[in-house]
Amino acid sequence: MILQLLLPLCLSLIISLACESLVLPRPAPWLLRPRVTLYIHMATWLLLYALAFLVLQRGWLSAGLLNVLHLVIVQSCRSKWSSLREPFLVQDFEYFLDAIRHPRLYVPFFGLGLAIAASTSGFLAFAAFLWWEPSLVSTHGAGTFLTCVAVVAAIGGLLLPFGLRRRPDIMLQPEDDLCRLGLISFFWAYGLYPRRAIDPVKTPACFRHPDRQAVTTSCLPNIVIVQSEAFFDPRAWQPALPQDLLSHWDALKASSHAHGELTVPVWGANTVRSETAFLTGLSGNDLGMHQFNPYRQLAKQPVPNLVASLKRLGYRCVAVHPYPATFYCRDRVMPKLGFDEFIDIAAFDHSDKNGQYIGDAAVARKVHTLLASATDAPLMVFVITMENHGPLHLETADSAWLQRLPEEISERLEPKDANTLAVYLRHLRNADHMANALSNSLSQQPRHGLMCWYGDHVPIMEGVYEALGAPSGHSHYLLWSTLPPRPRQSIDAGAAEHSINIENLAERLWQDLALFSQPCDPAGNAELQGTEQQRIELQEQR
Repeated sequence: MILQLLLPLCLSLIISLACESLVLPRPAPWLLRPRVTLYIHMATWLLLYALAFLVLQRGWLSAGLLNVLHLVIVQSCRSKWSSLREPFLVQDFEYFLDAIRHPRLYVPFFGLGLAIAASTSGFLAFAAFLWWEPSLVSTHGAGTFLTCVAVVAAIGGLLLPFGLRRRPDIMLQPEDDLCRLGLISFFWAYGLYPRRAIDPVKTPACFRHPDRQAVTTSCLPNIVIVQSEAFFDPRAWQPALPQDLLSHWDALKASSHAHGELTVPVWGANTVRSETAFLTGLSGNDLGMHQFNPYRQLAKQPVPNLVASLKRLGYRCVAVHPYPATFYCRDRVMPKLGFDEFIDIAAFDHSDKNGQYIGDAAVARKVHTLLASATDAPLMVFVITMENHGPLHLETADSAWLQRLPEEISERLEPKDANTLAVYLRHLRNADHMANALSNSLSQQPRHGLMCWYGDHVPIMEGVYEALGAPSGHSHYLLWSTLPPRPRQSIDAGAAEHSINIENLAERLWQDLALFSQPCDPAGNAELQGTEQQRIELQEQR
């Protein structure tokens, strides 16, 4: 019994220690880490083995199952690092459930063939061991079996608290923390890190005291905010790309009052982090551990934000996202933020698709309908697009877009990567048309309009970046109005183009409400005076 228990346990533990070298980014060698991290790894493995052994009653099957699951996590680490340039976090375990609910968004990045092969081989191996290895309860008796399980669990249960109490502090810098701690200690450190409530004082003052905005409802513009999926201007990254790729974007930039590079907290995915930073004005440091999945906390704890502040000025606020509302808990978070209505994929049909998802053109039509049917109250529409969402490599590019790739670019790419880039550029062009359509829609309304457009992150195109070099990771933004500012001098004296962090973008939009407010009836001198006073205050703030 002892041999049948200890031999598989020791062998699986050694394999798990060796597999750490496969993790990306690679942790430091064991000898260079704090010794306590080894204790935590061993104790965790003992407890997991005791649990598997108790359920399966077979030593080799328990060991094999643990090692297979460990390798799945290791491969997930490698896939996430390759695609998103971020380690696999303990918060990411919930995405295994999302991978079942939304397989298209996750499984292709893990590797569809690998996922099928691993699932099939794992099932066959499990069935084979279950048939080949006899139950130790039936061969040695329940008392002896339970005693062995208790001994293994007790050793792990005593060693784990000893290690956790002495674990090194973390810096909330995942790459550095993983390197210092190793995978399992890294999971424990992030899992046990205190989840303090978000400090509302760290939100911008304009969101905490929106009533100080000295503009009346009749003077306020309609606002359309577009969080465009994977939007950035790639021409600075690859100057050989067609210069007319974003012709409408260029025209809007020329007449905008602000545009430029946008620093975002993510690469390739995790849209909700950029979304939170924009809506709340909170940086990653402000959010602490909540920065990695902020909507989990915001579903429980509302904080001052752009939406709630606009509502207090009299706005009707609508969110439009052509995907299931339950994704990222948006169905619970959006009402907490203050949205009056959340329009999700149920408002669209299959004919609205462009590629794998609902197209930007259909979303633009939906926004136009909302603007055209707006009542006396000003309207704010927050749009989260989906058309350019990955995995891009699952879509076949049009031959016309493949031919539009400059030769100096296409000849450096593998065919599959050229396909990926061509797919992305086609959808990017559609986003460009959407920006133009929305500016036209705003211009057609009786009430003047203000548009804020930004990209949440750069797209996932690993093969393209490997061949051509990676972009900076910044996206781009634009602030545009149907009216010129009053007076023009109230805009920053420098050029309209300047870089900004995404957590500061909504605050800038808020300030522009006064600069781009419609002049009220001349009889309303008090209103005009209030608006002028607000413009002076904004100049002082800047």
